[in-house]
Amino acid sequence: MTDLRRLLDDLGMENPRTLLQTGNLVFQSPSAVESELETLLETETHRRLGLRTDFLARGIKEWTSVIVGNPFPQQAEQDPSHLVVVFLKCTPGDDSVRDLAANSMPEQVSAWGRHLFATYPEGIGRSRLTMALIERKLGCRGTARNWNTVLKLAALAQS
Repeated sequence: MTDLRRLLDDLGMENPRTLLQTGNLVFQSPSAVESELETLLETETHRRLGLRTDFLARGIKEWTSVIVGNPFPQQAEQDPSHLVVVFLKCTPGDDSVRDLAANSMPEQVSAWGRHLFATYPEGIGRSRLTMALIERKLGCRGTARNWNTVLKLAALAQS
């Protein structure tokens, strides 16, 4: 995490901070174009740190929209560790989301834009709704954060 913060400093990002040890970064960027920022971070992380990884950037307005637009508010209130937001590299097609939803019982899924919300009432570890399945069905890469982490990142971004 220290190397990532230093990299962001070197790239001109302001106030880089991390949450936990999972690659969650919060910073201010002179670039408002998220796809360009993702490409820059992926390229420079590989070049400078020898690490190939996906970056998924979201601005504070979009992050706030994720929280406000949560289609599962009851789960967020009652069981936030089993509500997950998958941040995606692309916007999946409606047919692929319907196919995923049809094959994900007892989990529930809902998507909008580059985000998939999923509930895991029986726990994430035993579920057949894995990241590999989600990425395969939706046709794009992503990373998942439980609701508690989504809220912590929002608070960190607001500070």
